[in-house]
Amino acid sequence: MHRLLRDNGLSVTLFGLFLISLVGQALTGWRAQLAELRLHELPAVGLTEYLASGHFISAVFENWESEFLQMAAYVLLTTFLFQKGASESKKPDEHNPEDESPSARRNDPDAPWPVHRGGLLLKLYSHSLSIALVTLFLVSFWLHLAGSTRRMNEEALQHRQPPQTVMDTLAEPEFWYESFQNWQSEFLSIGMLLVLGIYLRERGSPESKPVAAPHASTGH
Repeated sequence: MHRLLRDNGLSVTLFGLFLISLVGQALTGWRAQLAELRLHELPAVGLTEYLASGHFISAVFENWESEFLQMAAYVLLTTFLFQKGASESKKPDEHNPEDESPSARRNDPDAPWPVHRGGLLLKLYSHSLSIALVTLFLVSFWLHLAGSTRRMNEEALQHRQPPQTVMDTLAEPEFWYESFQNWQSEFLSIGMLLVLGIYLRERGSPESKPVAAPHASTGH
C-alpha cells in the first residue's frame, strides 16, 4: 500500500483535493441557494434536490468545460507550435522524440498494445489524448448548457414566466458570458505559466527547467 501511494501520490492528492473542493462547492452553493429562496419567500430545498438543480449543475460544468478546453487546446497546439525557452515546448530546430513514428517500436515488448496491433487502432491511439480531452470538453459544454437551461427554467417558474429550450439558452448572451469569462482565464493562466517558466524556476518540479538551465533552453 505504501508503494502504491508513493507511486501514485500526485494523482491521489489531486483527486482528493478535487473531491474536497466539489463537496465544498456543493455545501456552500446549497447554503447560498437557501438564502436566495428565503429572500424570495420560497420553500427551501434539500441538499439532494439542490445537487440536481440547474444552479449546481451549471456552475460545476461551466468550470469543467473551460478546464478541458484549455488542456485540449494546449495538447493540440504544442504538436505544431513552439515557444523557445519553454520547458513544455518541443525544440524548434531539433528532432523531438514526440514525433517518432510508433511503428518503429512495434516489436518493443514494453510498448502499449495498440502499437503492436497497428492500423486504424494505432492511428486512433496516436491521438487518443486529444480525442479524450475534446470529448470531455464537449460533454462538459453540453452539461453546462443543459444545467443553465434548467436553472433558467427554475427561475422562470418562480416568476411565472414561460420555460425555454436548450436552443433558447444557446442564444442567450449570459450563457456565452459564463463560458468566455472562464475560457479567457484558462488561456491566460497557461500562457503565463509557459512564459514565466522561461525565466523562473521551481527546483524539484518536472514542470520547470533545471535551475541552472539557460533561459533559451527549450524542452527538458
